[in-house]
Amino acid sequence: MKYFGLMILCLLMSCFFHAETIHADEESKDRLALYKKTSVITDIPWEYLAAIDQYERQVHDDPEDGRITAIQVDPMFWNGTAGEIPAHLFPAGWGSDGNGDGKIQIENDEDLLWSLGNYIKSYGTTEEDIKIALWNYYKRDLTVQTIMNTAEVFKKFQTVQLTNRDFPLPKQANYSFRSTWGDARGFGGRRVHEGTDIFANYGVPVKSTTYGVIEMKGWNKFGGWRIGIRDIYNIYHYYAHLQNFAEDVKVGDIVQPGDVIGAVGASGYGPPGTSGKFPPHLHYGMYQDNGKNEWSFDPYPFLRKWERMAK
Repeated sequence: MKYFGLMILCLLMSCFFHAETIHADEESKDRLALYKKTSVITDIPWEYLAAIDQYERQVHDDPEDGRITAIQVDPMFWNGTAGEIPAHLFPAGWGSDGNGDGKIQIENDEDLLWSLGNYIKSYGTTEEDIKIALWNYYKRDLTVQTIMNTAEVFKKFQTVQLTNRDFPLPKQANYSFRSTWGDARGFGGRRVHEGTDIFANYGVPVKSTTYGVIEMKGWNKFGGWRIGIRDIYNIYHYYAHLQNFAEDVKVGDIVQPGDVIGAVGASGYGPPGTSGKFPPHLHYGMYQDNGKNEWSFDPYPFLRKWERMAK
């Protein structure tokens, strides 16, 4: 099990760090140009097309040579049933020629985005219409929520090149942490520790490490006052045991690296109002979604990297 977890971590780090390295500018410009071109001819705002591709980049492998997007559609969606099933039971395929070369190619990015855009447009072009189209396409609530959130992030920052990161506590604060992911835990029953504990004084500001959307905010008897942020890489960032939340922070807010979301505390371990059973610290967890399941992975290597990057 430990070996399997190490393999997953290596794959995640490879994907995560690759997004911040070679030719990021050229790749991002090409992607953005394609999204905006398709948006003009399909009436679907570019940020939704970008968010779909961004989601599929985390579900599938990186785009093959010659490809700009990582979108992979079901052949049934693309081709339809070729008359094998009555049309009233299953519609014709959505695959069509998007670049005017007279070919309909399932691995051609312009054909793919054009066809997918037309499918979404068949439901309408409002935010709610697009949400319904995405649900009928993916049949999964978390996937739809992730894509809609990522679209909001892209819309706000008007780019897909969002690779900056930050450490969750100020560098000048007195803090300490070590790798604690996978350690045994006693409080709340027999289970493993799904994060890294960063020990610091009460009230030290807690910051967002990434671009994303606040997906959860509230109380949990184990995590106390906590916040969850879903980033553009299908990763859920979990901040627990907070002393309080930053003023006006709410579910649905778009955040960026460095935004203060709360303060270090020792809340949790019982009903609301209880605290102090352990020293004040931030529990920081990361959970990857692969389009089917979501699992915890070790945040420690990323925290160390972000600590070096932080000013």
